[in-house]
Amino acid sequence: MKENNYCVIMAGGVGSRFWPFSRNSRPKQFLDFFGTGKSLLQVTVDRFRPLVPIENVLIVTNVIYRDLILEQIPDLKPDQILCEPARRNTAPCIAYSVAHIKGRVLAKMKTANASIDWESDAMNANIIVAPSDHLILDEQEFLHVVEQGFDFIEKNDVLLTLGMKPTRPETGYGYIQVKTAQGETMENNNVYPVKTFTEKPNLDLAKVFLESGEFLWNSGIFMWNLRTIRRAFRDYLPEIADKFLPGEPVMGTADEEAFIQEMFPSCPNVSIDYGIMEKAKDVRVIPASFGWSDLGTWGALYELSEKDANQNVTIHCDSAFYESKGNIVTLPKGKLAVIQGLENMIVAENDDVLLICQKASEQQIRQFVNDASVQFNGKYN
Repeated sequence: MKENNYCVIMAGGVGSRFWPFSRNSRPKQFLDFFGTGKSLLQVTVDRFRPLVPIENVLIVTNVIYRDLILEQIPDLKPDQILCEPARRNTAPCIAYSVAHIKGRVLAKMKTANASIDWESDAMNANIIVAPSDHLILDEQEFLHVVEQGFDFIEKNDVLLTLGMKPTRPETGYGYIQVKTAQGETMENNNVYPVKTFTEKPNLDLAKVFLESGEFLWNSGIFMWNLRTIRRAFRDYLPEIADKFLPGEPVMGTADEEAFIQEMFPSCPNVSIDYGIMEKAKDVRVIPASFGWSDLGTWGALYELSEKDANQNVTIHCDSAFYESKGNIVTLPKGKLAVIQGLENMIVAENDDVLLICQKASEQQIRQFVNDASVQFNGKYN
């Protein structure tokens, strides 16, 4: 484990596509989906412990979740939780974490009375950025790939991402096209230049991507060293870099939070993919297969869950199915669901909300949440 490895976990989302299981007060990253006794966030933090010192793990989130994170990850200190006063997408989130890490690195150097030289390895940091709510089945293979990535970014000033070998023509993920030499076959765990990024395609295009053998799913997991990502923000998102510049002297100090509270809401709402990764000149990708899912929808959870003889899934509760198939049902633990005559439906109850809708219509759930919020003044968010 290297002392200059850092992990940034993005945990500010509300997970509205998993409503009503996921609510504003307790979004999906804080829930135990599979009955393991650990939330998705807890599993994510544990995943990085072999490679990143726990004191170098940072969680970026909304201020309303600070206490919940400290409750779930008790060996974190309060200053390891970076609180965004407003949701501004992944680029400002990552810029905040980068500025904070720079402040930590400088503080360490000053304590050691070392000269500040950004070309020195001692002044640098290797950073992995990951969402808090992804599922990874092969933890050992994941660690192998990430360790390889850390070694690569330590020696190379490039932006690196992890791409997943696609197993189906998925329309819910972004794609990365890999640049290979003529006649070269893309191999797992090698490092390749990125040719293009593509947002979520339609089904026909997703089939073309899968058949070509040139495309990977975009995992949303990024790796880079501190000087490289700072340079990328200056080159491609100066409007964000400039906002953090006046606060550099206070990052990592007691005055950091006040600066962020005042400045952060004025940051533009832009993703790191669009703002930097799609524009940068030297982006690399490692193709990998470690049983990954972004666990973004009820459909994704259904595909990953154990099914009965009629392809029904039950989570947390008990169930009895009659003339029913292809459903996913979750009620609070200790409750029984009796389902008759349903096919390919979502039945989900949590606290004061019961949702019954077609799996094929799960993209409408966000609209259901918005409509309920307007009609009932946010009572069921």
